[in-house]
Amino acid sequence: MGTFAFKMPDIGEGVVEGEVVEWMVAVGDIVKEDDPILSVMTDKATVEIPSPVDGKVTRVVGEAGDTLPVGVVCIEFEVEGDGNAASTDDAPAPEAKAEPAPEPKAEPAPAPKAEPVAAAPVAAAPTVQRAAGTKALSSPAVRQRARQANIDLNMVAGTGPAGRISHADLDAHISGGASGASRARPMGASARTERNGTEEIKVIGLRRKIAEGMVSSYTTIPHFSYFEEVDVTALEELRQHLNATRPEGAPKLTYLPFIMQALVKALGERPECNAVYDDDSNVVTRHEAINLGIATQTDRGLFVPVVQHVEAMDIWQSAEEMMRVTSATRDGKATADVLSGSTFTITSLGRLGGLGATPIINKPEVGILGVHNAKDRAVVRDGNIVIRRMMNLSSSWDHRVVDGHDGASLVQLVKSYLEHPATIFM
Repeated sequence: MGTFAFKMPDIGEGVVEGEVVEWMVAVGDIVKEDDPILSVMTDKATVEIPSPVDGKVTRVVGEAGDTLPVGVVCIEFEVEGDGNAASTDDAPAPEAKAEPAPEPKAEPAPAPKAEPVAAAPVAAAPTVQRAAGTKALSSPAVRQRARQANIDLNMVAGTGPAGRISHADLDAHISGGASGASRARPMGASARTERNGTEEIKVIGLRRKIAEGMVSSYTTIPHFSYFEEVDVTALEELRQHLNATRPEGAPKLTYLPFIMQALVKALGERPECNAVYDDDSNVVTRHEAINLGIATQTDRGLFVPVVQHVEAMDIWQSAEEMMRVTSATRDGKATADVLSGSTFTITSLGRLGGLGATPIINKPEVGILGVHNAKDRAVVRDGNIVIRRMMNLSSSWDHRVVDGHDGASLVQLVKSYLEHPATIFM
């Protein structure tokens, strides 16, 4: 048997280091070549790194939130043959760690090691005893699975180092017939019990990047917001007609492609709103290209993929390209090019609706438009109460370079185009 030391690979595009988002393996795990072992975040993308060999994990370097430079040994395997290293003396800080033992709290006695689940079927999973103040050790992926299955990890036997719970341990627990919802309770016990547990979630990876971006935007940009309501009754009729008669293979139209095309015309009339501001040089760059960022929520956090050159697209192309970049982003396949280069951003709350919001500007842009869901409302028209399809718009602007009149005028132009949708195409 030999040791195979794997170094943090060169991800390319000038990346010299990466932040550990999640280790998908732990010391003692058996992996196959190409199995995912590590998720790493750079300034440009999040990348899953596969195992280079078949083997047993004997050492990992760094934990979630640590930054590892390219070229440092990040994991070691025990492999058949001689391997490629006798030791890992070249591994710099952060020091390798298997899995940290939980810090002792009120009781100094260490937690007894949990017994593995027996192979034979059992009626219920064993109760795992742990020292007071400690919690079950597991990866984020295992915790997520447990939450989805309504399983209390403190009731699961962990067979890893320090009682760490693996996916296999969770599978064994589930196959034993136990879950948070199905555990029997003593006769006469209340169906509702007090819950006093807490979970500390380290802000790392994309969530940390989002936090840093939001703080930078909100603390350096003096925002002002502007709200408007739009009568989209005629637009809804047009949308329904176009969807009913759309060409074969064409995407189904939502409101967003119409808003994108309305913005093309409105930003053409208000070029000061289609711009980016360089704080350091105090230079505003106005763009002729309309590159629209589409704020997209994923299970990994908020991303803003970009539809480039919307000014050169028709309504169908806008819809198709928007679906392409947002789908790639949700699937984790968006490239760095897709996630950069926007000149203005749209954020949609979709079915969540709401009456208004104060969206935070996607720095270094100077404006952002928030779109709320459309719904039928009773409104007054010519002195009569009628039912109309209404939509609210929220916008925020960088008041250093966009005056209130300019931002409001942009929104009023968008309102006019949406309320008279034929003018979008003229």
